[in-house]
Amino acid sequence: MKILVTGGAGFIGSAVVLQALRDGHRVVNLDSLTYAAAPASLNAVADHPDYAFVRADIRDRTALDAVLADHAPDAVMHLAAESHVDRSIDGPAAFVETNVLGTFHLLEAARSYWIGQGRPETFRFHHISTDEVFGSLGETGMFDEDTRYDPRSPYSASKAGSDHLVRAWGETYGLPILLTNCSNNYGPRQFPEKLIPVTILNALAGKPLPIYGAGLNVRDWLYVEDHADALLTVLTRAAPGSTYAIGGENETRNIDIVQAICAILDDRRPDHAPHAALITHVTDRPGHDARYAIDPSRIRADLGWRPPVTLDEGLARTVDWYLDNADWWQPLQGRDGVGKRLGIDTVRDKAAS
Repeated sequence: MKILVTGGAGFIGSAVVLQALRDGHRVVNLDSLTYAAAPASLNAVADHPDYAFVRADIRDRTALDAVLADHAPDAVMHLAAESHVDRSIDGPAAFVETNVLGTFHLLEAARSYWIGQGRPETFRFHHISTDEVFGSLGETGMFDEDTRYDPRSPYSASKAGSDHLVRAWGETYGLPILLTNCSNNYGPRQFPEKLIPVTILNALAGKPLPIYGAGLNVRDWLYVEDHADALLTVLTRAAPGSTYAIGGENETRNIDIVQAICAILDDRRPDHAPHAALITHVTDRPGHDARYAIDPSRIRADLGWRPPVTLDEGLARTVDWYLDNADWWQPLQGRDGVGKRLGIDTVRDKAAS
């Protein structure tokens, strides 16, 4: 299969590219290389005979038409997105433009291409989304494929909008779509603005480890390589029109994640122990969802998939990867927003009002 992956230089996208090549597929990586892209994540496959890179923006319909015509993919895996909640608080426009309008242009380009190819039944448009579109859970309950949408941030609202567009193109035009909503990803090659890489790199530098509020927010953590395997399983085995919720089955509070990372670093870098002394509680962000959890029963029953990597194993692998790959993350330290708390002005404005 030849797969067009959008956002393949990003965190999850690069994991998908690498897994797809390992599985024997051909891959075309379309990425506009925004601030969070890391082309170095794919250095190992840059010269692979089954890999091609195209720099293009999903908001550019002309470029999308050209890529589809030139490369004639059998499937599109759409991962390109603005994804950082704090950045969406400070600048929501980029999230609407990329996640909503970009998805619209990609859908239209894919639909035109699919029609031009004679509407092949084997074609797939796989849209990769997030559990954040479902809002926030209390102490009990889980999200599944039938959960009502209730986004709470500009980011999750923009992803909800893109989900609705994809379903509408499937229903209205018959485009063979697939849609997956995943829980929080972690692992190697994650841009250092999210909780786990920020914690690792700040701890190594002896900087404060910021925790929103009391750190009691709960997330279901999914190792990124497990997620990539699940996505390719859905792409190659699921019926068109299917929706799957993909979870890591690892519900954990943010404070416990940070403390676990500190304990690993105490073992790996004992000269800087105890790293937990660097934990600093900061003002919570607006609209911070209390708990996410996914019920992955459908993907387990339909496709026989479940995440093989435990949280303890995945965190240890992740810490070790960052320790062993400073040449990957050090060049990123000067990029906008890295190591900084975002959304501060909005927090202050809300408090003042």
